[in-house]
Amino acid sequence: MVKLLASYDEEVKAVVLSNAPQNAKYTSPQIQKEILNVIADNVQKAIRSEIGDAKFCIIVDESRDESRREQMALVIRFVDKDGFIRERFLDIVHVHDTYSATLKQEICSVLSALNLDVQNIRGQGYDGASNMRGEWNGLQAKFLDECPYAYYVHCLAHQLQLALVAASKEVTEVHNFFDHLALVVDTVVSSSKRNDDLRAHQVAELEQLIELSELETGRGANQIGTLQRPGETRWSSHYDSVCSLIKLYKPTFLVLKDIANTKGPGTIPATRAKAAGAVKLMMKFEFVFIMHVMKELMGITNLLCKKLQQKSQDIVNAMDDVATTKRLIQNLRDHGWNKLISDVTQFCNKQGIKVPNMASSYADYVRGAEVTVEHHYRYDIFMVAVDQQAHELNCRFSEQATELLTLCTSLDPTDSFTKLKIDDVCSLASKFYPADFSEQERDTLRQQLQHYELDVPTNPSFQNLTTIAELCRRLAETGKSDDYYLIDRYAFYIFSWLFFS
Repeated sequence: MVKLLASYDEEVKAVVLSNAPQNAKYTSPQIQKEILNVIADNVQKAIRSEIGDAKFCIIVDESRDESRREQMALVIRFVDKDGFIRERFLDIVHVHDTYSATLKQEICSVLSALNLDVQNIRGQGYDGASNMRGEWNGLQAKFLDECPYAYYVHCLAHQLQLALVAASKEVTEVHNFFDHLALVVDTVVSSSKRNDDLRAHQVAELEQLIELSELETGRGANQIGTLQRPGETRWSSHYDSVCSLIKLYKPTFLVLKDIANTKGPGTIPATRAKAAGAVKLMMKFEFVFIMHVMKELMGITNLLCKKLQQKSQDIVNAMDDVATTKRLIQNLRDHGWNKLISDVTQFCNKQGIKVPNMASSYADYVRGAEVTVEHHYRYDIFMVAVDQQAHELNCRFSEQATELLTLCTSLDPTDSFTKLKIDDVCSLASKFYPADFSEQERDTLRQQLQHYELDVPTNPSFQNLTTIAELCRRLAETGKSDDYYLIDRYAFYIFSWLFFS
């Protein structure tokens, strides 16, 4: 640390290390920590000065360090006086637990130490894909209780499908399925030889189906595929993994069966045992049933997940896609059971898997109830899994958040300001930020907007703008932020939100 500082500052270099008086080397751990604390204090003071009296958003995440201690990171996002979005890492704090009350207390302590008022929070953002979804939801609710304008909208670009998979895993049987899926896939794809065997079994299956006239031939048809691993960081990997296994079910089963039955030099008992376990799993109706449930569910949400990742995605269109996805999930819940169970039954018959009698009794030892087999699969698994997906989407895209995001596009300068809607701007200011715009200011805002509508879209300085960020900066550069100071204030708020989303 001292060497680093000395390399950048001649005055420091003149009095430290070999140039230090007596034994004052400044290299002891205690001195190093004190230096870091001084630097941290100065950085925080600089950030605080930069924020000024601006409203701001908070971004929070948690993680365990190498010593297994819970650490919470706090980032502040705000718009500076020149119209630039700023994101500043403010602090990292050790927390004894990750309950929402504890997290809120620690966040408020950091903000209070820097004289940042909680009432100035205008946005919250957390890691929605983690196993702490419940605590994050509790935390945002606590801040909303104290500051009703600290709106919580999930990042649209976040890994939505991973969060939806995590939500589905709230159903015990679905959680077990994904563990079993990983076992089946990993056992096959972890070896080049097994991948070759998988391809060989595919070729044999395709030749048989073509011979029986059950497959059409032609260029590009019946291509050889491979299994996809469900990853924790790759988009759509869980959906791709499920789809690949459905397509390669029999070849995968045959490869696993070969592994389980192959003995002799070079074989590993543990691998044979895993393969044998995977074979048994693949012959169970429940495994096949949940596999098809997740294919249907993730198939509905996969298109939305991909669209939200597009840099060119328009927020209004994105909200339309969210609404469509919600309706499709509800339609699956209300009308999808008969087709689902028919598809599962047909698949099982093709693979030689026994289908249970849906009218027979099912002893649920975990839930402590005796129900029919149909009740177990329809209500305890299918319905609950669908409801978990719907709940997760509703949490991420509530009616309030959807309306807020839609109204936020009312100042979008693209296409020569064609999206400008004075009523939407005034509606957002009065409905979502009544404390930031007095009744008189709201009247003045409408008057400014009427002048703005005739002035700015035709002004040469504002041509070819594509983002609200550019609009904020251009207003500051041209001095029109003074003429339209309420529009400028409004733009700062929605700029933070659109960047958030």
